[in-house]
Amino acid sequence: MKPLNVVAVAAGLSKPSATRLLADRLADATRERLGGERPVEVHVIELRDLAVDIANTMVTGFPGAVLRAAIEKVTSADALIAVTPIFTASYSGLFKSFFDVVDNTALIGKPVLIAATGGTARHSLALDHALRPMFVYLRALVVPTGVYAASEDWGSGGDKHTDGLGLAERIGRAAGELADLVLRRTPSAAAPADAVEAVIPFAQQLAALKP
Repeated sequence: MKPLNVVAVAAGLSKPSATRLLADRLADATRERLGGERPVEVHVIELRDLAVDIANTMVTGFPGAVLRAAIEKVTSADALIAVTPIFTASYSGLFKSFFDVVDNTALIGKPVLIAATGGTARHSLALDHALRPMFVYLRALVVPTGVYAASEDWGSGGDKHTDGLGLAERIGRAAGELADLVLRRTPSAAAPADAVEAVIPFAQQLAALKP
């Protein structure tokens, strides 16, 4: 059976970084939830290592071999985990630039889990006013639960901006939603052809309403 391919994109700028740590934890949780159903392969792409290539591609329009390989991993993934640090209440420029060089039709229908890190919980709304709209624009399937990790969340039991759920619980819930979405999209989970509802022409539907 072909393994499911989960790719995490981490836009952290330092090494080590909380952004990479959150990406790893989300990827591990997703693998755990998918592992009982299918073999799973996980790849983590650190954008820090591709920053110069991304900048060159923004100018020339032609990605080099290393960046092209990273883009191909993202576009061929069965599930994508996208994690960025939050700067000035939005995603980082490096994070946005990477997805700007990805073809804007390449993520159509792809299950995506969005996540972010920051120094304060005040930035948590960036998940829904910045990251989610971007991936909706790209017509990806974004899972309902986004994961935001402020500095105080690491090792804490919960906080007010997440309805009392600790970071581990949020990671588990989001990973479960991503796994469910991936499994519903695999051929083994698809409905048989004869179970698809027949499409009735609109004019015929209107005619049926006439007295």
